[in-house]
Amino acid sequence: MYLDSLLQQMNYKVINGDVHILITNLVYDSRKITKDSVFVCITGAISDGHDYIKSAIKAGALAVIVEKDIKIDSSITIIKVNNTRKALALMSVEYFGHPAEKLITIGITGTKGKTTTAYMIREALEKIGKKTGLIGTIETLIGEQTVPATNTTPESYVIQETFAKMVDAGCEYLVMEVSSQGLMLNRVEGIIFDYAIFTNLSPDHIGEHEHKDFEDYMNCKSKLFKQCKLGLVNIDDKNVDKIIQDSRCKVVGYGFSKTADFKADNIELFKREGVLGIKYNLTGLMECNVEVDIPGKFSVYNSLSAIALLYYLKIDKLNILEILNQVKVKGRVELIPISDKFTLIIDYAHNAMSLESLLSTLKKYKPKRLVCLFGCGGNRSKDRRYEMGEVSSRLADLTIVTSDNPRFEEPQDIIDDIIVGIKRANGNYIEIIDRKEAISYCISKAKDGDLIVLAGKGHEDYQEIKGVKYPMDERLIIKDIMA
Repeated sequence: MYLDSLLQQMNYKVINGDVHILITNLVYDSRKITKDSVFVCITGAISDGHDYIKSAIKAGALAVIVEKDIKIDSSITIIKVNNTRKALALMSVEYFGHPAEKLITIGITGTKGKTTTAYMIREALEKIGKKTGLIGTIETLIGEQTVPATNTTPESYVIQETFAKMVDAGCEYLVMEVSSQGLMLNRVEGIIFDYAIFTNLSPDHIGEHEHKDFEDYMNCKSKLFKQCKLGLVNIDDKNVDKIIQDSRCKVVGYGFSKTADFKADNIELFKREGVLGIKYNLTGLMECNVEVDIPGKFSVYNSLSAIALLYYLKIDKLNILEILNQVKVKGRVELIPISDKFTLIIDYAHNAMSLESLLSTLKKYKPKRLVCLFGCGGNRSKDRRYEMGEVSSRLADLTIVTSDNPRFEEPQDIIDDIIVGIKRANGNYIEIIDRKEAISYCISKAKDGDLIVLAGKGHEDYQEIKGVKYPMDERLIIKDIMA
């Protein structure tokens, strides 16, 4: 492919060399340079691609794309753009032949509920024989291939490469979690989604290397609705008007509000062996009774967004209801059936908002005792630790403070911060620094009627300590303990 063909969607300036040259490879990682590549210099939080231009030339790069002024004594082609991340995204679209246009694309954004909603939709489509790819927090699914996720929204080149693989695998649909970081870093630039879903919004991912404030976080989320055809939004969320402000799509609302196009009422919690669930009546553009085997009000919202999307995809109502009643998502209010005497749940809740939502929901099922085990990640905001400690202390009957991913911090230092928050609410707690030992304690000391929550790890199958990810899947830990 010729370089000028890759650049046709953007404004650029030729600093040196010829733009009409044949390129064999598009690269943004200097370690992957091959002969006659074009190297896109990405400025990251840790490293800067502009620092590797000389090594890229030595490795055989024929052209470089930059956003900074550089001085290189070489005949290599140098192209300057305003934003190399955006350039990489648009070049990747061209490089892989616009694969998104060969799929029906569904993007999901919001603070909570993205993963569960994505799986609800994918399972519904797969159930009726529609081959569907998925890109999300837990994994990427391409036909029969499963790739563990490293970022909720991968780099733009990887996204386009994945789309192309999905097309080759015969996928008709794509369901994708679109993170605020992914939107901020232009990773989905050049994609016009057929459908976009907004779940909810509350403060998260704010801090160094993330979003500078809530306004920035919200503005990044709203970008999705400027690049989609139909937007399905939680009309009850207090930030919804700002999310769809200046949107370029048709907007449909779901929720409890009277103005919702898909409206839920008559909410009823239910509990049976191995299941905590919720029922409700759906009115509006679709009318029926809905049952979901995932607990809580957030499950109503997640299922409403899935129903709305499937309605517009013209999926039969009976298929929708049957599938919603069967959906299980790894690490999202995941029940682990090990005893008739108590209930054990694994969930990804890893900030105060998600933990409060989870524990408040579970208390409504009236357990005799609500036990919450959690830790907090290292090299992250201390405020999160104080807030999570206070939430668990206030809502749980017993909090077990342990390790999560300590990263480069000492686990005990993190636990000490959590306990500061716990003492604000004077709840009962114990600390067990080793997470495996803490889980064993929960199970061995469980009482009849207990509801035990292992929070924070969810789908993760590792523990990150001093830069190393050690295998640690809570499901396997539980299996070993029971054995």
